[in-house]
Amino acid sequence: WHWRCWIYRGKELMQEEDKAKVLTALGGKKGIIDSTIPSIIFLLTYNISKNLAVCLYVSLATAALLMLYRLIRRDSLMYSISGFIGVAFCGWLAWRTGEAKDYFAPSLWKNSAFMLVYLVSILIKYPLIGVLLGPILGENLKWRKDPKRLAAYTKATWIWFALFAIRLGVQYPLFKADQLNALGVANIFLGFPLYLATLWGTWMVIRSVPITKAD
Repeated sequence: WHWRCWIYRGKELMQEEDKAKVLTALGGKKGIIDSTIPSIIFLLTYNISKNLAVCLYVSLATAALLMLYRLIRRDSLMYSISGFIGVAFCGWLAWRTGEAKDYFAPSLWKNSAFMLVYLVSILIKYPLIGVLLGPILGENLKWRKDPKRLAAYTKATWIWFALFAIRLGVQYPLFKADQLNALGVANIFLGFPLYLATLWGTWMVIRSVPITKAD
């Protein structure tokens, strides 16, 4: 009985380790927070000031403060730096066109591109989630010879395809209709909550099939 408990506990700890690896590889909570908060600040500032330049400066300052916060806490800077670059580009685009809604245009481009990439990866039987997580979980591309594991990664990749499709399907009509506030609110709810649901769904699918051991 004691041996069974130890074996079960060992499997549980291994799953927790794998879960942490998966969440880190796919961005995790910190990544989505660092990319979402500046957008929220931009929207709030624009509603108060109606001044595009002020909004851009404030959102950039927010992204910089998040980067400094991660540096002080000695967290990974990868997502905060990419978030800062993203805010800077979105801000530059909105400033260049003079349209506040264009701050959200790169998000539409990104969702369209990712949706296409994930779909193609499924069609050629190299589901992107498997390609990304295989080396991290120690199975490399060995999972492609395991029908159950291949099916699990394919399902997980469909989940991510759905994420980008939902975002695009909701945001694009609002963008075309010049509904800035609705677009900003949609960006929030389609960001953190939907992203967490996607991470959870991905993990639940992946954990249901044993990892394929690499040679």
